[in-house]
Amino acid sequence: MRNFGYARVSTTEQNMDLQLAALKAAGCAKILTDEGFSGANFSRPGLTKMLRALRRGDTLTVWRLDRLGRSLFELLNLVRDLNERGVEFRSLSESLDTSTSAGRLLLHILASMAEFERSLISERTRAGMAAARARGSRIGRRPAMTSEQLADAKSAIEGNRRAVADIADEYKIHPRTLGRLLREQRATRSN
Repeated sequence: MRNFGYARVSTTEQNMDLQLAALKAAGCAKILTDEGFSGANFSRPGLTKMLRALRRGDTLTVWRLDRLGRSLFELLNLVRDLNERGVEFRSLSESLDTSTSAGRLLLHILASMAEFERSLISERTRAGMAAARARGSRIGRRPAMTSEQLADAKSAIEGNRRAVADIADEYKIHPRTLGRLLREQRATRSN
């Protein structure tokens, strides 16, 4: 019976020292990590390598449940797959151990809460963007060119017979971007 640890941080600026120390203290002989990966994405190199290494009787230990994943569906599928393979799962912060009935129940509750929290964040973001639009704020990247710049570029290309690449270079945009903007402008005027 081996005890494997898994640690993850979403960005390279975050530090996983706390997770690693807790996993070592919990007796994890081998700890695999992923740095710069979202918990919503279950295709992570460290996690994949660990899942391949786990055998019947092993335990997968994480510092906190959300370090393994944030999607309720994927998280439950992963733990169910581990259970079918005879691998136990432990989360240190939540005192969760799937070798017990209470641990399995707690896992379902905690996974639901993580998914709920993620949904709330998404809803708040959408509401904030809608409120900003209602106030007249522009959401997203600024346009590559103003309408005046586009008109000047069009007249330089058509009237002065200058190359699209030269004009695009002047405005510090890619020639394909300039071509797309000119096509969109023609399509808008013909409608």
